[in-house]
Amino acid sequence: MTGPAILLDHGSGGEKSDTLIEESILPHIINPHLAVLNDGASVSIGGHRLAISTDSYVVDPIFFPGGSIGHLAVHGTVNDVSMCGARPLYLSCALIMEEGFPVQDLERIMADMGAAAKKAGVAIITGDTKVVPRGACDKIFINTTGIGITPEGTAPSADKAKPGDAIILSGTIGDHGLAILSSREGLTFQSEIKSDTAPLNQMVSDIIAICPEIHVLRDPTRGGVATVLNEVASASGVHITLHEDNLPIRPDVAALGELLGLDPLYTANEGKLLAWAPREKAEAVLTAIQNSPYGKEAAIIGEVTSTTDHPHVTLTTLTGGKRRVPRLTGDQLPRIC
Repeated sequence: MTGPAILLDHGSGGEKSDTLIEESILPHIINPHLAVLNDGASVSIGGHRLAISTDSYVVDPIFFPGGSIGHLAVHGTVNDVSMCGARPLYLSCALIMEEGFPVQDLERIMADMGAAAKKAGVAIITGDTKVVPRGACDKIFINTTGIGITPEGTAPSADKAKPGDAIILSGTIGDHGLAILSSREGLTFQSEIKSDTAPLNQMVSDIIAICPEIHVLRDPTRGGVATVLNEVASASGVHITLHEDNLPIRPDVAALGELLGLDPLYTANEGKLLAWAPREKAEAVLTAIQNSPYGKEAAIIGEVTSTTDHPHVTLTTLTGGKRRVPRLTGDQLPRIC
């Protein structure tokens, strides 16, 4: 082998991922739809505005507190379509399984996918199944693609954040990442940390009903909240100020993160969203989110302060100091989703 090779860091959602996409993938397939690099693509077909997104799931372990790879495969793609401002309707499902994978585990995963799809109000309408030799993959990998309809007047995108926007986080951060880590490593605590995996499509519909012109919607999965904030800052050419005292973090998640040296700002979530709302609509959007069963602990965590030639994110700390919040470097937790 000559030249560089793929590393686990390239799947982190951080700097290595960005470099791989920008230098080795995009130059060969770039087009206007792909260039925006949102959670999905928005296209117009036959007078209808559609959103399409695809994702692959390789989480380890495949069953964990609060969910399974089956839940993630539905919720993750439903949420990515929703972040385009669309109402998800249909999913595809492709399975890649290792020879020797237990049929009972497959049936449990499929039952979880069916239940998750029913809860989200979507249908799995097509799929594919492949089996590879032992050792060629780890148990099971799943790919799902989703399609939905986007209402007129709604077009959130990472490049639309504007000075004055309030940044709303729909709930506590770090739950999923720490649940996966504790399950993977066999860590036990007095209170069980559970994944936050959940479908956010109804929450997004409620946001759009209040604020159809919502500027940006993103779900902070790999790389966490900090990575998404940096992506939006770069895409929009803005400075973002974040307030540490407004960040909702469960005490057990904060304690475990501190023990293990993991910052919840960079830890994956699977049932949370970030919304950039015009200041005059922020309180109404926040209330709509808090009225959702998945948004009870939502909070305004920051704002877009200015446009800039050097986009960045600044955190105002609990003591009143300020520090830069950079993009994720390295991979905190491989195979987190």
